[in-house]
Amino acid sequence: MSDFPDYNDLVKKDLENIRQQEQQKFSKQQQEMERDRRLVEREQELQRQRKLQRELEKEKVRLRAEIRRKKAIKAEQERLGQEAINREERRKQQIQSDGDKARQQESQKQYPPRSYSPPSYFPSPHSTIEGHLQELEHLIGLNNLKDELRKYINFLKIQKLREKQGLSQVTITLHSVFCGSPGTGKTTVARLMGQIYQQLGILKKGHLIETDRSGMVAGYVGQTAQRVDQLVQSALDGVLFIDEAYTLKPVGYGNDFGQEAIEMLLKRMEDYRDRLVVIVAGYGDEMTRFINSNPGLKSRFSRYFYFEDYSPEELVDIFELFCEQHRYTLTEAAKEVLLTRFKELYEDRDQSFGNGRLVRNMFEKAIEKQANRLVTISDVNPDTMQQILPEDIV
Repeated sequence: MSDFPDYNDLVKKDLENIRQQEQQKFSKQQQEMERDRRLVEREQELQRQRKLQRELEKEKVRLRAEIRRKKAIKAEQERLGQEAINREERRKQQIQSDGDKARQQESQKQYPPRSYSPPSYFPSPHSTIEGHLQELEHLIGLNNLKDELRKYINFLKIQKLREKQGLSQVTITLHSVFCGSPGTGKTTVARLMGQIYQQLGILKKGHLIETDRSGMVAGYVGQTAQRVDQLVQSALDGVLFIDEAYTLKPVGYGNDFGQEAIEMLLKRMEDYRDRLVVIVAGYGDEMTRFINSNPGLKSRFSRYFYFEDYSPEELVDIFELFCEQHRYTLTEAAKEVLLTRFKELYEDRDQSFGNGRLVRNMFEKAIEKQANRLVTISDVNPDTMQQILPEDIV
């Protein structure tokens, strides 16, 4: 046997080792490539998921905005519908009131009514400031408002005295904001204020012109400005009272013809600043939003008066006034039932709580129900025709 190694075996062994190393290296490279491929795929999947998540978030935001927009449109439509109903109700009440006044003319001397119905649009030439203040004092409720108005009128009196004595005056803004729910006497007080301004010599006539959005805003460009101008001309030397003025600037409706009405009104207020007093009225929160929506409004309307809802007891007093005016009497038992009913309505009241209008509606329903009760009775006399019983209260 030879002592020399078998080089062929060594070479084979080395080649085998090299081959194995190459295979291991190749296998390792394959594993690394597979790992990298998986990492790339995972990153791509994460990016796709992030993109999908972003798209979902955008869609959610769009859907929420669409829901809010539809809710706002629905709420505005409901509000405008309710305002149309309220206007129609006011028109019917005015027709009923005119008829009632005509029927009462002959009986008023014997049964003089207390003050609740609104005064005439035009003040009497024989009226006095003291008479108007007494009329204000006789209005039911509104105690805080009466205090504020007395202070305000006293201030105006002193300013007129200073003017007569040749002393400098404080610049005052007569334009006012009346904040309160429907039926709280805003129009009545506005008419009284016009008459007081006339007695103080601030306004020559002191009459009141009442309007709202429907009386100011037209459906075509240019007509709105013409309407506003006509209203202002009719109100010169008196008071222009704009009820539910916040509807001139609806929420979410941008610039409609109401904006044109506002701009024209502001221009005419400046043109006739010594001959015109403007009072805007409506719900407190809505009026604050309305005034703050326009710098011109905010600078001209800085005096606010707040009209509180009537309490249940005050609502009963108003009901009794209607009874006096129409020759009815409310029995004590019926009065208790009525007070309980008003307490329930007062506790559940919302923004549309009718106050004095609610009382008028309940009075009309009560006398209608009383009439249906009386027709079933054979012996009807004047006393029974005047009495309102508990079963007549709706």
